[in-house]
Amino acid sequence: MNDTTAQADNFRAGYVAIVGCPNVGKSTLMNRLVGAKVSITSKKAQTTRHRIHGILTTDACQYVFVDTPGFQLRHRNALNRAMNRTVTTALADIDVVLFVIEANRWRAEDKEVLARLPAGTPVVLVISKVDRLSDKGSLLPFMAKMAAEHAFSEIVPISSERNENLDTLMQVVARHLPESAPIFDPDDLTDRSERFLAAELLREKLFRNLGEELPYGIAVEIERFELDGEVRRIHAAVIVDKDAHKAIVIGKGGERLKRVSSDARKDMERLFGGKVWLETWVKVKSGWADDERALKSLGYE
Repeated sequence: MNDTTAQADNFRAGYVAIVGCPNVGKSTLMNRLVGAKVSITSKKAQTTRHRIHGILTTDACQYVFVDTPGFQLRHRNALNRAMNRTVTTALADIDVVLFVIEANRWRAEDKEVLARLPAGTPVVLVISKVDRLSDKGSLLPFMAKMAAEHAFSEIVPISSERNENLDTLMQVVARHLPESAPIFDPDDLTDRSERFLAAELLREKLFRNLGEELPYGIAVEIERFELDGEVRRIHAAVIVDKDAHKAIVIGKGGERLKRVSSDARKDMERLFGGKVWLETWVKVKSGWADDERALKSLGYE
């Protein structure tokens, strides 16, 4: 698609926030809608820690999806406060909110997130993971219950994993976007740099490979990112809170860190479309998750 097409009459463009409690499928949904992996995913809560824009431009619309961390309602350290600030800031100039909950689950935490959404902004309730329902007949009563809970603009049940009803969701969103020229270049997929995306992909592989052993206080810092011809040379430090966590991340004989790095490098090469040379090591920064200065150095808002 070219710029002329994007500037056609009645073209719509706007920001679409994807919000909800941790681990309800927000990042998976954005990746499916954009058609590329711009936000990392795992089964662990708090995988997403930053605001990430995923951009999709069609002949009629430019959707700027804003993936946000899940609202942190229990933990109160500096990292959690930073994540909640990220969500609040992201909601300030939004055209429509996609409020994501799991199918047939309505919890006190969901109610609290709903209460924090900005008044006057259209809210579309997205009921995710409907493919996991053993009794499909239970979905309609649940949708009726949710309609009575709040005046949602629309209620759309979906399955991101199976691409079910995502076209309908896109049509619903488009109706709420203002007429506007494109906000970003039509070929953009995200507003984030390759440096940021490299750190996120490495952090995702840590989440996925460490499983239940994963220390909460873990982060990734890209110390050098260089383009050498067509090769990206990336030097990344894995930040942990304690010496004991360092041993967990490295693994016996360094095998775990090697596996994590190999998996991350392959994803980087797919996303960046070129060869990646990745070097990783582990650094201990005690108390970093409750240190405002350390958080800012790691890119937390």
